[in-house]
Amino acid sequence: QVQVVESGGGLVQAGGSLTLSCTSSGRTLSSYGMGWFRQAPGKAREFVAAISWGGGSTYYGDSVKGRFTISRDNAKNKVFLQMSDLKPEDTAVYYCAARPGSGEVKTPSAYTNWGQGTQVTVSS
Repeated sequence: QVQVVESGGGLVQAGGSLTLSCTSSGRTLSSYGMGWFRQAPGKAREFVAAISWGGGSTYYGDSVKGRFTISRDNAKNKVFLQMSDLKPEDTAVYYCAARPGSGEVKTPSAYTNWGQGTQVTVSS
């Protein structure tokens, strides 16, 4: 069983940058595709970014393309989400999740292990 843990959230001004990290206890993340989702109050969970188990393929939601970058370091058992040019509408709880198979990377149901989430707040 893999237990996912996020870190790195916080308060940042609009236009600023923040990097989220994700790691695991139990099994390592290296055999999983990984994804980041976010959920703002009163809104549905939204796909942000995903990366294949080896890091060779990445995917992004339309609202973050060109501003966010997902990466992973399997040797360190970490997945990162670098966020730049942050906007107030990026404010949400950000979740890291593990995908064991080849399901649709943008669909939450394809992910079986979720972290507790980390709050990102962007002030205007």
